[in-house]
Amino acid sequence: MSTTANEAAASIPAFCEGIQYFAESWPGFAAHAAEPVIGAGQRAVADPADPRAAYQTLLMADALRYVTLQVCGAKGSGHPGGFASSAEAYAALVMLGHTNIVTEVGHHAPGFYSAMFLDLSLEEMGIRTMSDMMARFREKHGLLGHLSGAIPGLLAPAGPLGQGQHFAMAGALLHPGTLFPVTIGDGGMGEPYVLNSMMHFHTAYPEVTNFLPVLIWNGYSQEHHAMASCMSNEDMIAYWAGHGFDEVVLVDAKSFDDTGQDSAYVDSTRFSLNQRLAFTQTVLAGMHWAAQSALSGKLTAFIIKQLKGAGVHTLGAKSHNLYPADTLDQPHIIEGLQRRALSPQAWAVVRENFVRAGGGPAVRTAVTERVLDIAPLGEFPMHEYAKGEKAVPSTAMGALVAWVGQQDPRFVVTNADGNEASGMKNINDALKIRHPTADPLYNQAPTGQVYEPLNEDACAGLAAGLALFGSRALWLSYESFAINGWPVVQTVTQAMAELRRKTPSIVCMFTAGALEQGRNGWTHQRPEIENYFAAQMRNGNVYLLFPPDANTIQAAYEYATRSCNKGMVIIASKSLLPVHLSMEEARAAVEKGAAILYESAAGAKGTVVFAVTGDMILLPVFEAKDKLEAAGYKVRIVAVVNPRRLYRPTDVAWATVTEPDNAFMDDEHFNALFDGDVLLAVSGGPSGPLEPVLLRARAPRRDTFAWQRGETTASPAELMAFNGLTAEALAQRVMMLAG
Repeated sequence: MSTTANEAAASIPAFCEGIQYFAESWPGFAAHAAEPVIGAGQRAVADPADPRAAYQTLLMADALRYVTLQVCGAKGSGHPGGFASSAEAYAALVMLGHTNIVTEVGHHAPGFYSAMFLDLSLEEMGIRTMSDMMARFREKHGLLGHLSGAIPGLLAPAGPLGQGQHFAMAGALLHPGTLFPVTIGDGGMGEPYVLNSMMHFHTAYPEVTNFLPVLIWNGYSQEHHAMASCMSNEDMIAYWAGHGFDEVVLVDAKSFDDTGQDSAYVDSTRFSLNQRLAFTQTVLAGMHWAAQSALSGKLTAFIIKQLKGAGVHTLGAKSHNLYPADTLDQPHIIEGLQRRALSPQAWAVVRENFVRAGGGPAVRTAVTERVLDIAPLGEFPMHEYAKGEKAVPSTAMGALVAWVGQQDPRFVVTNADGNEASGMKNINDALKIRHPTADPLYNQAPTGQVYEPLNEDACAGLAAGLALFGSRALWLSYESFAINGWPVVQTVTQAMAELRRKTPSIVCMFTAGALEQGRNGWTHQRPEIENYFAAQMRNGNVYLLFPPDANTIQAAYEYATRSCNKGMVIIASKSLLPVHLSMEEARAAVEKGAAILYESAAGAKGTVVFAVTGDMILLPVFEAKDKLEAAGYKVRIVAVVNPRRLYRPTDVAWATVTEPDNAFMDDEHFNALFDGDVLLAVSGGPSGPLEPVLLRARAPRRDTFAWQRGETTASPAELMAFNGLTAEALAQRVMMLAG
């Protein structure tokens, strides 16, 4: 190696080890990039109009494109195209010091990882060089294919479309004065609630405008043209304005094209350097204007319009993802990398700007990198109902929810169908529905803590986002409609399982179960979602709770609210039902997993055990008990309250999650509850939550009674009869099994 080559090698920053292609410095480098434009000790460029700022923003954009393409090519896998069309916008946000960035687009993951690599955040997980990054990309304990809460510096996960805006709004609500940009793809514009949820949030919280949607309008979704690709610029601006946005800043790359590209969507990386800089300067200035607008009280959106895949290996939907043949030795990948290659000096400047932006690497400065201080909760004011007394479970819980909200002013309750319809008006009485129209008749107030958009996605999204970002929240719904919002909760619970910090659990209570909804018919009778929850119990941090009465639901809510990094789902009724357990027994049942509600003194024909999830379904079970005792059987009725506790430790991935919980009922206590000659597992919903009982029970004869399908009926009893859930059917099945 010559002296000149040795000097060149010595000038390559250590983190660039593994970068395959370098290039000469761009024209004007000495004048515009001799030093990082973000000064030492500064958080952002001093003057967005400074030509050096645009020059170095463009260097950063190309650096992001390069790392994104090479890391995807290293595995012949991953999604470079969508992020590539956002590169100037993302770089502009960073250069302006706004680094609390979330996204709605999981397919932008390699671009976000590239940013965390360049700002040093990934060193937290041992990724220091390009070679390290390539080795860990899309590998276990590495950089998974879509964003995760486990990656240092990243605020929120991203997988299913239509979720990212919830995290940005939650962050904005919890951190006034901090900007939370959220990148949104035009493919994701097809999701029904993206702008709708922001419009409702703005109506409820008009003063909270410090979130900034950044639309990446590139003309394509995953495999075809985006549906929004047919809109004109004027139509797109009007679309956002029609959803309440006061300012819409749109920068169209086509306005700067000096290469004669035909499409409405153009690749800005093909422009001359002067026009690339002009485009980048406009993006930087527009983003600065949009950020200041959002931070000054105006609902604002920024739109960057350029062709998907701009600056990587190919264009349009074909740039969306790499396939096994798209490896680093293929000509089209090589050519793409060589087009984006930077000089070692440019890499050094990009790294220093990234490290200084926002006050330091995101792993040290992002709001989610530390535990959020929240109001302490003292002793819960439990109201103990006497055994045998009748009480409404949902109302009993509502009183505690109201108390939590009074202790914690940031606590938010979300509900689409209304708390009053779920027997929880006491929540509205105490905390008020957040609404610009003050009306005491409807418990409405502009500062209320109850958030009631009429779609479950928005309810679940805000509650889950608040919990993920470190604050308490509660999502209430009819279980029949919960499926519409559950995907974002599933995303968040998985993220909570991976977080490197504590955060309050996301707590949900789904009421008005199928058995209460006879007159409404099958549209309100969809308890099958309980099987969804049941399957998730094996994840390690998801708990499905079935309090059998008004005392136990209070214990369940206390248990859920005091927990961390978990998904807690409470299923209960809004009907007047008998109380079976004292408060002390209820707390023990929630903690241990199950409790005996009733046991006969004796029975000559053997022991029958009912293992029951639910509360209203206990009515026919207790009737069946009377019939069986009259026929000479001993009967034990066991409420399965916290079925996750009843699994065996090897059934659940408990050791793989943050805040692991390995409290499982041992065989001795389990057998004391469920041993018998006949075991009937009974649910007013589906049978999935009873799996742990059926896995472990030793009864030689067993069967399951569960929900089958909905129908319009005049009463719960008629609906239970339609599903075969009657005292007669239960007793007959026991006698048949017993011979």
